[in-house]
Amino acid sequence: MTANIPELPTQYDPKTTESKWQDAWDTHQVFKADNSKDGKTYCIVIPPPNVTGTLHMGHAFGDCLMDVLVRYHRMCGYNTLCLPGTDHASIAVHTILDKQLKAEGITRKDIGREKFLEKAWQWKEESGGKIVNQMKRIGLSADWSRERFTLDEGLSKAVRTAFVKLYEAGLIYRGNYLVNWCPASLSAVSDVEVESKEVEGHLWHFRYPLSDGSGHVEVATTRPETMLGDTGVAVNPNDERYKNLLGKTITLPIVGREIPIFADELVDPEFGTGCVKVTPAHDPNDFEMGNRHKLPFINIMNKDGTLNENAGIFEGQDRYVARKNVIKKLEEEGFLIKTEKYTHTVPYSDRGKVPVEPLLSTQWFVKIEPLAQKALKCLDENNSPHFVPQRWEKVYRDWLVKLKDWCISRQLWWGHQIPAWYVISETNGEITDNTPFIVAHSEEEALEKAKKDYGDNIKLEQDPDVLDTWFSSGLWPFSTLGWPENAQDLNTYYPTSTLVTGFDIIFFWVARMTMMAGYFTDEMPFKDVYIHGLVRDENGKKMSKSANNGIDPLILIEKYGTDALRYTLIREVAGAGQDISLQYDRKTDQSESVEASRNFANKLWNAARFVMMHLKGETPQSLGTPEIDKLELSDKWILSRFHQTVQQTKDDIEAYGLGEAAKGLYEFIWGDFCDWYIELVKTRLWDETPSRDVARQTLAYVLDGTLKLLHPFMPHITEEIWQTLTQSNGEFIALQAYPEVNNSLINPDLEDSFTLLFETIRTLRNMRAEADIKPGVKVSVILQSESEQERSILESGRKYIQDLGKVENLTITAQLEQQTEQVVAGVVGTIQALIPLSGVVDIASLRAKLEKNLGKIEAEIKSLSGRLNNPGFVNKAPEDVVQGARDALAEAEKQAEILRERLKRLQ
Repeated sequence: MTANIPELPTQYDPKTTESKWQDAWDTHQVFKADNSKDGKTYCIVIPPPNVTGTLHMGHAFGDCLMDVLVRYHRMCGYNTLCLPGTDHASIAVHTILDKQLKAEGITRKDIGREKFLEKAWQWKEESGGKIVNQMKRIGLSADWSRERFTLDEGLSKAVRTAFVKLYEAGLIYRGNYLVNWCPASLSAVSDVEVESKEVEGHLWHFRYPLSDGSGHVEVATTRPETMLGDTGVAVNPNDERYKNLLGKTITLPIVGREIPIFADELVDPEFGTGCVKVTPAHDPNDFEMGNRHKLPFINIMNKDGTLNENAGIFEGQDRYVARKNVIKKLEEEGFLIKTEKYTHTVPYSDRGKVPVEPLLSTQWFVKIEPLAQKALKCLDENNSPHFVPQRWEKVYRDWLVKLKDWCISRQLWWGHQIPAWYVISETNGEITDNTPFIVAHSEEEALEKAKKDYGDNIKLEQDPDVLDTWFSSGLWPFSTLGWPENAQDLNTYYPTSTLVTGFDIIFFWVARMTMMAGYFTDEMPFKDVYIHGLVRDENGKKMSKSANNGIDPLILIEKYGTDALRYTLIREVAGAGQDISLQYDRKTDQSESVEASRNFANKLWNAARFVMMHLKGETPQSLGTPEIDKLELSDKWILSRFHQTVQQTKDDIEAYGLGEAAKGLYEFIWGDFCDWYIELVKTRLWDETPSRDVARQTLAYVLDGTLKLLHPFMPHITEEIWQTLTQSNGEFIALQAYPEVNNSLINPDLEDSFTLLFETIRTLRNMRAEADIKPGVKVSVILQSESEQERSILESGRKYIQDLGKVENLTITAQLEQQTEQVVAGVVGTIQALIPLSGVVDIASLRAKLEKNLGKIEAEIKSLSGRLNNPGFVNKAPEDVVQGARDALAEAEKQAEILRERLKRLQ
């Protein structure tokens, strides 16, 4: 072979290796998809993280799961596309820029929309790539040449097209309705941007006097200031306490407005007094009742959270200042009955960090019901999409059934500006609730349409609001592939294969994507929805900013390497959809579980070094596949175990059992390959014999295949070892074929035989340790079994027992002869193992150990006998439990008998 034998460094350096291969993959565009290829496809369009974001543990977990699936299917021959991208994150970017402007003593209104957007794009260019670089660092094998951004021109066109189509179909409308309003960001916010927090507050009880002077009703509220906008009082129609009051009115304290008492099923008789104030303009439930009973809607609040002219003497006061003053005024006028401490849930704006206000506002809405029905039909008739785990299908279905119309307009500047132009020349140059508007793809088209209805002498102004980011995200699976054009990517890769996402956005994102896709493409956007759980902290708690208990994945990557973190996160998954916990010491930034994965990487590295040292520059290809008729037993065993592992790994990944696949690979690599097979063949590698050649072929074959099996989980170290092993010339393991199962090499009986051999070797090693026999000393061993099959297995593995058990003379027999010398004995199932101790050990110390072990066995026998002599246990316990106790007792009694015999021989 070559004079320069390639070899791995003595120690694995993840930092150097990982950056090297990330650069190489990027430079050679290893993951670039080819939309002209025929054959089966596999596509994942990644959930776009906010462009403002940095990699947190949830991102890392999701990216790792996605990448295992993507790399696996690519190696299985699928035409694979992993399409990356980021979301423009309207509110998050506004928050960042507003803070920057505030530091300069100005606001965005001072600089105007155009300058503000210039700053936003500048910020995106300078800082927006951080999350992308971190996704690359986690090893995500995406096609970065296809990277998308929700505000790029192609996606912007898709958004405009979708808006216009929905509007023309009557599925988008503009109206004055109750929305979640954030007084801090001065915008409507979606449900997903609202975080419910449990707070300790108060429940105030007030007296509302009946207008006829015959008494009063008692109401309770957590938001006293809203009473200024009350237009009714409601009770449950089945509440006997108030039936005589229905149809009467009360005179609203402070305000003096006369409002009706009416009945509505929505009222909970158990809440407070069972009599509730109704403020239709400031509460979602009250809004519904207000519409049903045709109540007036009185808005008392400005958009900045202060009270408006409808609040009378409280006008201009902040909502919380006004709350105190309203309570004080009601108390002074004798209307306050009592104040109770009360713990309740308050919705907070995730971005603005302040409680949201239900506020009447003119906004744009999508009619959800027709879109939801299409998605439900796909689910019912075609089980599309398929949820993993299946239990999330019910959550998804329930959400689709309960969805209300979707407010899609946001009072922000960074985002997709709503493609509607107002004919402001019709309303004195201002946009009002009554200004006529034109929805169009462009201003030119809008102008042309407007002239037909309003003449040539008109003036248009585009709606200043932008669309909710979830609107563009809802189009993501197909807009990123080129929709609405008839793009080749769309024709090749759509619908996509798998959506990997957290359970917490099934409602907000998954449902929006299925509804949009159902309407615009007439099919669901992905075949499978793989729902993963949360990464919980070292105490099993959910990580959150407010709890300040997040674990920075980049710290662990720096300390242990990307592959170690990837493998840890995937291996911890006990089942699809399950949460995982990550061990972590915050004082030292150390993680035992990630360190264990790094040790696994080192184990593989050292095993590969050993193999390559004995290959002496040969490669798996140059050595060729070992011929079956030349294989020795250990070779046949490892090949059987390898192909069993191939089958199990593929089965697990196909069933989304990624954690199970990772654990199975660990057991094969660390146990079967490193701890056993390499040890079994060591003595064959020193002499130039045909046996050595077969051992080298088998080592190379199994190592090559093992690296491919493990590659989707630990891509960097496997690429590094594989490149050195194969002396690859411009090829990458990432593009190699995933191993196929060779069923002819799988031999379960042989594997069972080796299990017995390994248990025997372990027992001999334990006996040597118990007897303090020095590691370098070879011993004589007697193995006795009455089973001819067991003796045959032991005989077939004689060489392995002798090599790994440090045995000089091995006797395998059906009957034990009378022993005249002292021995140490062990048991493997029904096999007795004896090591004569003559001149090798301190007999007195050994006797003490045996007596201690016998005491433990006798205690176990006593416990098991007690259970089996108890009729209550025998008659009531399941049959398999009782039989298990009997088997355990029989084995314990046999072990005790052997220990007594061993002690007897030491007399």
